[in-house]
This record gives sequence, C-alpha cells and structure tokens, in this order.
Amino acid sequence: MTGKESGHIDHEAAQAVPHANPDTLEIAPGTAHEKLEGWIPQLATEEEIRIALEKAFDYRGDVTITRKDGSKIEGYLFDRRTAATLQDSVVRLFPQNTNEKVSISYADIAALAFTGRDTAAGKSWEAWMKKYAQKKAAGETYIALQPEPLD
Repeated sequence: MTGKESGHIDHEAAQAVPHANPDTLEIAPGTAHEKLEGWIPQLATEEEIRIALEKAFDYRGDVTITRKDGSKIEGYLFDRRTAATLQDSVVRLFPQNTNEKVSISYADIAALAFTGRDTAAGKSWEAWMKKYAQKKAAGETYIALQPEPLD
C-alpha cells in the first residue's frame, strides 16, 4: 500500500497550491431571462432555428409550433436533442390537454411562437423580498412564499 492510499498527505505539495477563497467559489453569476412571451422568431436559417428552439427549451411557458404541413401544436417544450442536421434534431413537448409526449424534427418546423404565459416572470428572489418587506412594514406576521394558481 502506498502512502497516498493509506491517507498520507504530502504537506509540501499541499502548501504549494494556493488556497482558494470559498466565498468567491460559491458566487455564480445569475441568469438574465429575456422577455419572450408573445415573441415570434424568424426561422429563415438553420442557426435561427437552433437559437429559437434553444430559447423555447429555456422558456417557462407554452409555445406553439407550426409544422410545414400546416398543423399546429401548442404545449410545453421540455426536451430537445440536437444533432448535426436539422432532420436528426428533435424537440419534445407535452401538448396542452393531454399527457402524451410528442417529438418533432427541427426540419419539420415552419414557425414558432411563444404563446403561453411565462409562469416564472417576475418571480425573482429580489421581487419576493420586496413583497416580504412591504408586508412586514404593514404589520403582517405570518408571511410566507405562496405559489400562484396555474390557471
């Protein structure tokens, strides 16, 4: 058994490594969410299709996809699988009013619209703290984070 396997620490090597400040390691930049609700992106190029569908994947509301055959499907886009070609790339969504999952090839998509309400818009920690401070200043006592109804 080597010294390393038995738990031996090379103190000289450990001192040679600069110590990282744990406070700076735990700070991660926040994510800025675009206001996409109501947006209908142009899908003229392959790059525009890929960018729009990536944004649709990050969107927290329903989207409407119009296929090249003219059919439309509205639902929550929960997965995407990108590949080298549009034909081999797919999005997966839960259509409204059904529990089935639908897969659609990127190549079959003629149009995309962000039609559903962004359920997380304005729900930042800062917004909640502002509401909390207002309620506390008004004298409320049992203040808690309450979810909104999902329409």
